[in-house]
Amino acid sequence: MDIKQQIREFIAENFLFSPDGFDLSDDASFLDEGVVDSTGTLEVVMFVEETFGIVVGDDEIEPENFDSVNKLVAYIARKSELVAS
Repeated sequence: MDIKQQIREFIAENFLFSPDGFDLSDDASFLDEGVVDSTGTLEVVMFVEETFGIVVGDDEIEPENFDSVNKLVAYIARKSELVAS
């Protein structure tokens, strides 16, 4: 399963509670759409750390990194490159 699909499944199961799965675009803002609040963001951070084996710095928990599927995918890719080098 690729990163995007893992994120979509996590959000659908933990925040949307939808049997139909994830029905937002990959660029939709979690905050603007009311999907994830500030407490939920911490759950997403824990998911990212546990699932992808990266450490999220406190200064990295911002909308530019955590506010949509595509932003999360890009953030995880950047962090994974840093870990690999």
